[in-house]
Formats: sequence, structure tokens, C-alpha cells
Amino acid sequence: MRKYYLDNIRWITVLLVVLYHVFFMFNSITSEIVIGPFYEKQCWDAVMYILYPWFMILLFIVAGMSSRYYLEKHTVKEFVRSRSRKLLLPTTLGLLLTGWAQGYISMSITGAFNTMPDTIPAPILFLIMTLSGTGVLWFAQMLWLFSMILALVRKAEKGKLYAASGKANVLIIILMVIPVWLSGLILNTPVITVYRFGVYGFTFFLGYFLFAHDEVIERISRFRVPFIIGAIVLGVLYVYLHFGDNYADMPVVGSVPAVAFAWSAILAILGGMKAWGDKTWAFAGFMTKRSFGIYVFHYLTLSATAYALHKYTSLGALPTYLITGCVAFFGSLLLYEIVSRIPFIRWCILGIKKEKNNVQRQSDTASKA
Repeated sequence: MRKYYLDNIRWITVLLVVLYHVFFMFNSITSEIVIGPFYEKQCWDAVMYILYPWFMILLFIVAGMSSRYYLEKHTVKEFVRSRSRKLLLPTTLGLLLTGWAQGYISMSITGAFNTMPDTIPAPILFLIMTLSGTGVLWFAQMLWLFSMILALVRKAEKGKLYAASGKANVLIIILMVIPVWLSGLILNTPVITVYRFGVYGFTFFLGYFLFAHDEVIERISRFRVPFIIGAIVLGVLYVYLHFGDNYADMPVVGSVPAVAFAWSAILAILGGMKAWGDKTWAFAGFMTKRSFGIYVFHYLTLSATAYALHKYTSLGALPTYLITGCVAFFGSLLLYEIVSRIPFIRWCILGIKKEKNNVQRQSDTASKA
């Protein structure tokens, strides 16, 4: 049976990623490739503190769980091929096709073109813009790497660790916050702080070995209300202690309050969605199919809109946020609908393979029979 609660967690979290980036573009905390704040101190910047500690960790956990379910019905070779098409292609060929556009906008926002000599050859400038346009594709890069490591682990691991993990009780699951915290202190790249190999890699494999067990999720679900209350209390405490600090970099992102809040929020979401969100409806199905496309395209439409509004208008905070958010969402949907219909281009950018026609399907069915 399809686990609809995971589909719903995925697309809802992607929407929260869009929301986060809207606030991030105009934040007063960090100056990394952003337009900048409307005021010196903005109380609504707290949205970033509430979302950042847990939402990408949750996506890696869900990806680990989904990898386990996929490998239960497919071979390792099929897994490697599928993940390479869906994750590696968008970060290589897809980046070459579209990365320059995101790079141009990002470099325009930071004023990088004003500090670059005019003698730079066009091919080198194109390469710089392309690499600068990696943007949100860092998630696909890391997920592909973890998936390839998983393929090796799958061949060596005989199922003993997976079986043992399924026996974990709620106390052990809660105490996993300790290795999660420790993993967040290692393998963090300097400057480009999103590449947190330690915590993202560890939680991806937690998703595969621990949370992929239905009985583990059921145990968490029984304690969903305490986890929700704990997440609210710890979230308020974390924001109170660190508001104004750079939440995306060490030491704040690896602090005990940040990790405790993140872990409680993740357990609350997994348990709550299992109990209340394990169903589908028309809009959920629509978003499930398009969530990756929204993730891939949203930052391009968002940053372009934010830059245009900043340069050519004098709108206040509220209309700027609303316009930027709406264009980011609907613009990414539009780009997905266009690109997903163009042969080869959709393969490069979204990893969408050519669909079989009816004759091919009938032939495949007959051969399998």
C-alpha cells in the first residue's frame, strides 16, 4: 500500500521551503545572496528559525524511508539507475541548461558583475554563472551521494541492522537525538553552510534503517500529542535564546536547543501525519506529482521576482512578500508544466524519462506474463 502520509509530508515540506526562501530573501540575519531587510529588526524573521532546524533533515529522513521501500521491490542496479536519472541529471546536464539563469540573478543581487573585470572570456563567465546557479540543487547532489553509498551498504548489509532497528522503543527513538546532535558537529563545509554531510547523511540512513519500519512509526504516532507539545515548547525556547543569531551556521545550527527542537518537531510530524494525514485527495495527488518540480524551479522564479521588485518598485514588506511568494509558487508550477512536456529537456532538468506508449506497455506486459 502506498504511504500517503509520506507523500503529504514531502509536498507540504516543499511548500514550507518556498515560504522559508521568501522570508530568507528579505531577512535581517544573514547577507548571503539576499535582497536585504525592510527594517533593521524584523519579528517575522522568526519564521526562518522555526523552519530551518528541521525541514531539510525531515526531507532526508523521508528520502531514506522511500529508498528502503523502493529497494524492497527493485534491485540495487535499478535503484542506482533510477536515483542517478532523478538526482544526478538535474545537477549536471540540468544545471548546464538552466544554472546560468539562476547564477545571473544571484550575481545581480550581490552586485558581483560590478566587481568582475570586463576581460573575462565569455565561456569562463558562463561557467561562473552556472556554478553560482546551483542553488537548491545541493539537496539533489547530497541525496544522490547518499543513495550511492546506500547501494554499497545494501550489498554488504545482510538485514541484521535493519531488523534490530525495528525493535527500537520510543525512549530509544527519542535518545537518537544525541547521535543526531553529534553528527551535526562534523563534516560541515565552510562558507557554503548547506552542505552538512554529517547530519544529513546520518538522518538519511536513520530513515532507511529505523523509520522505514511501520511498527516504529506506529509507536511514534501513539505519542504524537506529547511530541507536538514538546516541539512547540522547545521551538519557543530556541527562538527566544537565539533570535538575532545566524541560525544557519555554527554554533547555533548545531546547538543543543536547535537540535532538540528539530528532533521533537520531526517526531511530531511523522507521528501526527501517520495518524491524521495518511490519506490522499485531488490536490494532494496534484502536489505529490509536482513537488520535485516546484522545489527545482521555485528559487529561480522567487529570486527573479524579488530582484525585480527591489530594483523597479518601492513596495512595502507585505505586498512584496505576497507577490514574491505567489510568483514563486505559481511560476514554478508553470515552469514544471512547460519543461515536463519537452522531450530530452525534461530528462535533463527533471529526470523524467520518456513514457511508453500503449503498444510498448502491452508488449512489456505480455513478455512478463
